[in-house]
Parts: sequence; structure tokens; C-alpha cells
Amino acid sequence: MTTRKSVPETPRSILITGASSGIGEALALHYAAPGIHLFLSGRDASRLDAVIAACAAKGAAATGRAVDVREAVAMENWISESDRIHPLDLVIANAGVSGGTGGGPESARQVRDIFDVNVGGVFNTVLPAASLMTARGSGQIAIMASLAGFSGWPGAPAYSASKGAVRLYGEALRGAVADQGVGVSVICPGFVESRMTAVNPYPMPFLMDAAQAARIIARGLSRNAGRIAFPWQSHFLALGISFLPFCVVSGILKNMPRKPATSDKTL
Repeated sequence: MTTRKSVPETPRSILITGASSGIGEALALHYAAPGIHLFLSGRDASRLDAVIAACAAKGAAATGRAVDVREAVAMENWISESDRIHPLDLVIANAGVSGGTGGGPESARQVRDIFDVNVGGVFNTVLPAASLMTARGSGQIAIMASLAGFSGWPGAPAYSASKGAVRLYGEALRGAVADQGVGVSVICPGFVESRMTAVNPYPMPFLMDAAQAARIIARGLSRNAGRIAFPWQSHFLALGISFLPFCVVSGILKNMPRKPATSDKTL
């Protein structure tokens, strides 16, 4: 079943979390144009203000809210308020954090922080948006997962697990709301230039700039693609590894470089 007729190729009202840097910022700038309403969030107010100003300079009606995606009530209020101003065509649950085991095993605080943002923050964005969209029978939701969510990476256990969780959630949600006129796309990037990847002390194959990533994502969303995974070389490798026997996979992944333990926030 498809929802293509309910998903506009050019959304006019777009809400993006984690829009103060990285892919979120690049998506905001990509969509910014006259006649476009942008509702942007981030926890760094100064960076968010700079993104809003850049989007406004391109002719978009851009507003922002320094809101924590972990706060369910605050997120629901902001999404509802934005929808009342201009019914949302597209909601992108992009905010996320990363962290790894470069300094030893992940701490309980780091694990909970990553899950609270990457999983809880997605729920706090998607649930109120889905409620509004299914009620009127139109709209599109995009969830930022990762190619790291196809396997359990020993160098970043909580991050890969959190991204795997939202990938499966989004893929299941797509089928669950398809007959209610709402499209759901799961975005699975490889390495993209951002504050997250800037701290990685190791080579990152097929590293892509954020503007190019935004173009790929927007193109996939315009087609209502269920999964938008890139670059294709990394997607192919991630799929291939996920199909291998676990004894082989664990041997491959345990020798991969470790990400620094400190969480890097893009909220």
C-alpha cells in the first residue's frame, strides 16, 4: 500500500528537530525558500538563531524553539502550536547524540542519555505529529536512524542500538499508518560531516558533507521512500555484514576503531 498521493513532493510547512547543526541545519537550509514555513528546534539557542537567520535570508518564514526533545509535554506543545500556525506537511525527527567506548565501557549515564534522546526524543516528536497527521489524513514523518543501526557496533553499543531501535520503529510505523494517508521514511546515513563526526579520531570511509546529505534526503522524501540509506557503498556493506553469521560479524566489528566516550550533542 502506498501513500504517495498524500505526501507533497514539495512540503510547505516543515518541522525539524536538532536543526542547530549538522544534517538538521543542512536540511533547514535546503528547504528554505519563499513560501516555506520552517519550525526549527535545538538546545543551543545561539546556533539555532543563526540557522533561523540564514533560512529567513533565503525567504523562508522561519521560527525556532530551544526545546529539549526529552521533554514530552514541551515537545507536544511546540508541535501542536506549530501545526496550528501552518498545518505540518513534514516532520523530521533528527535530534540525536552519539558516544562510544573509546575511554572504556560506556557509563550508565551515557547509555541512558543516548537512549533518552535518540529513542525517547524520536517518540516525543513522532507521536504528536502522527496524531495530528492521521487525524487529517495527510503528512509525512522522517526519522533519523543510521547505518550503524544495522549491526551492534562494539565501539558504540548504545548509539548503534538506539539507531537500530528507531529504524525498526519507523519501518513498522510506515505500514501502520499507510492507510491513514501518512508517509513515514527512515533515514540511514553513513558518515556525514558534523559536530558528531568531527571528534572521530579515525578515517571515515565515504565521508559526505551535510549539504549533499540533505539533497539526498530531500530527494528520497519527495518520493516517499521507505528507507533513505546512503552512501550506497556503506549501505551495501552494512547490509552485507547484517546477513553474515554472528560469529563472523563479531570478529569483524570488534576490530573496528572506537569512538570517543564523550557524548556529542546535536540537539
